[in-house]
Amino acid sequence: MRYEFHPTALQEYAEAVQFFSQSNQHQSFIDTIEKAVFQILAAPQRWPVVEGQIRRYLTSKFFYRVDSDRIIIAAVISCRRDPEAWKGRLSP
Repeated sequence: MRYEFHPTALQEYAEAVQFFSQSNQHQSFIDTIEKAVFQILAAPQRWPVVEGQIRRYLTSKFFYRVDSDRIIIAAVISCRRDPEAWKGRLSP
């Protein structure tokens, strides 16, 4: 199975890497996200559904949808942000 980032999620990911680079923790953050992606790919149905087909992998907050041929990462957001921010990025 393949995966892709929603464009806004990819922007959030890049911004988070930039933020963590200020304290030289960016590689740790990248490793955490990569580990999350590989765990999702290995068992995409494992994590809880939060709405419709959207599941959450909790690192901080990491929302994704499982389609038949791919996983779409909808958001990479901090727990301090609005937890509803990802809604509307993926149509059912």
